Amino acid sequence: MLLQPTTIYHVAQKADWHQAALSSLYFPASFDQEGFIHCSTSEQVEGVLERYFQNQCVLKLTIEVAMLVHPPKYERAVSANQLFPHIYGPINIEAVIAIEEIGYG
Repeated sequence: MLLQPTTIYHVAQKADWHQAALSSLYFPASFDQEGFIHCSTSEQVEGVLERYFQNQCVLKLTIEVAMLVHPPKYERAVSANQLFPHIYGPINIEAVIAIEEIGYG
């Protein structure tokens, strides 16, 4: 059995995060199409930034798993052949324990 981390990470667009402040729930723009929120473990964040966020200024959200209303499900991502945490619902913003601005690329 794999030990699951106590914190996971989500790379967010600033505009999406600012909308969360108005409602206390975070939904990225991709949620309606994808049906879940993509997250990463600490070891996976760098690869996600390299693959999807070149030359962008984004936010890295640190999420306390135990505080989530919708706990993550670990599912295989074809693009990286790894298990990634996916959240099938909004992220309640009190579960976000740190926010770091990242200019990547």
